[in-house]
Amino acid sequence: MISIIIPARNEAATLAAHLQALQGLRAQGHELILVDGQSSDDTLTLASAWVDKAISSPPGRATQMNLGAQQSKGDVLLFLHADTRLPDQAGQLIAAALQHHHWGRFDVRLSGRHWLLRVVERMMNWRSCLSGMATGDQGIFVRRAAFESLGGYPELPLMEDLALSKALRRVYGWPTCVHQPLITASRRWEQHGILRTILLMWTLRLAWFVGVPAERLAARYRRSDPTLPR
Repeated sequence: MISIIIPARNEAATLAAHLQALQGLRAQGHELILVDGQSSDDTLTLASAWVDKAISSPPGRATQMNLGAQQSKGDVLLFLHADTRLPDQAGQLIAAALQHHHWGRFDVRLSGRHWLLRVVERMMNWRSCLSGMATGDQGIFVRRAAFESLGGYPELPLMEDLALSKALRRVYGWPTCVHQPLITASRRWEQHGILRTILLMWTLRLAWFVGVPAERLAARYRRSDPTLPR
C-alpha cells in the first residue's frame, strides 16, 4: 500500500483536477492524504471530497509531510506536490523500483512549452542521477521503515527534500530513478522568469551545500516572491 502525501497551501484553483487524476490509485487500494498548511482559500474544503484524509497543519512542507506520514497507513510513502501529475501505472512503477531499493524518485517534466524548460528538466534529472539527490518536484518515494528510521523530514524551512535525500543516501544508498516522468507545473519559472528562477534555485542550493543555514535561505526565498508556495 502506498500512502500519497500531498502538502498544499492555497491550491484551490487547480487542486480538484490534480486530485481527480489520482483517483485510480485510490481505487487500487492506495491511500491519499492532503495536508493543508493553513490556506487562506478553500483548499482544505475542496480536498475533502477527493482524499482519504484531509488534515490541517501549521505551514511548512517538512511539518506538513511529517504530519501526513504520521497519520498514514501505507508501508511506502510518496510525497507529491499539489501541482504534480504522476505517470500512468505509477503504483506498479514504484513497486518495481523498490524491489531492490529503499527509496527513489521520478524523472520530471515541466508542463510549459518554452524550450528553456526542456533544458531545466534535463538538468534536474541529470543532476539527480549524478548526485544521488532528489527534490520534492521529483516525487520522492520511500519505504516507511527507512523514513521512520531517520526521523522523517528534518524540520527545516527550506531544503528539507535535499536534507532527507542526503540522509537516505548515506544510510540506504542512492535512489532508484524511475525514468517515466511525472509532470509538474512550470508556473514558478514562467511567472518569475526562467533564467531568474534557475539562478535563484542554484544559488540557494549551492549556499546550502556550503553550510548556509536553511533559515537564512528561506528568508531569501520568501523575499524573491512572497507568493511562492512554502
